Amino acid sequence: MVRINDNLEIDDGEFSFEFARSSGPGGQNVNKVETKVRLLFDVVRSPSLSRDQRSLIEERLATRVTKDGVLQISSQRHRTREANRKATIERFIKLIAGALESDEPRVPTRVPKRVKKRRLESKRHRSQKKAMRARPDEED
Repeated sequence: MVRINDNLEIDDGEFSFEFARSSGPGGQNVNKVETKVRLLFDVVRSPSLSRDQRSLIEERLATRVTKDGVLQISSQRHRTREANRKATIERFIKLIAGALESDEPRVPTRVPKRVKKRRLESKRHRSQKKAMRARPDEED
């Protein structure tokens, strides 16, 4: 079981992993050992997620979720398959926990009266300065 937060645990059986040759470090093994790991998690069909959690994940992680509703995370940073596998699970936990966090409500604020007054005084001052540049009227 992978613990995401206090309200959510996901069974390891819901993950599937794909392996490929990595472009990262590996020395002589880089061309023959498949160390790149891709974690696939079916958001749409997961029994661990509630309807609200599912919609939040699909909305907030839309760039990582395919049209079929599968979340994809990959890692090729480490030289071993197991280290990359752990890295993908850690990234998965951070992504899901971040997507399920509730946003703090915005507190509406007002522009202070002093700021409004200063802005209007500044506009009035600029207007007078520009008015002084005009040619004087000729009265005979």
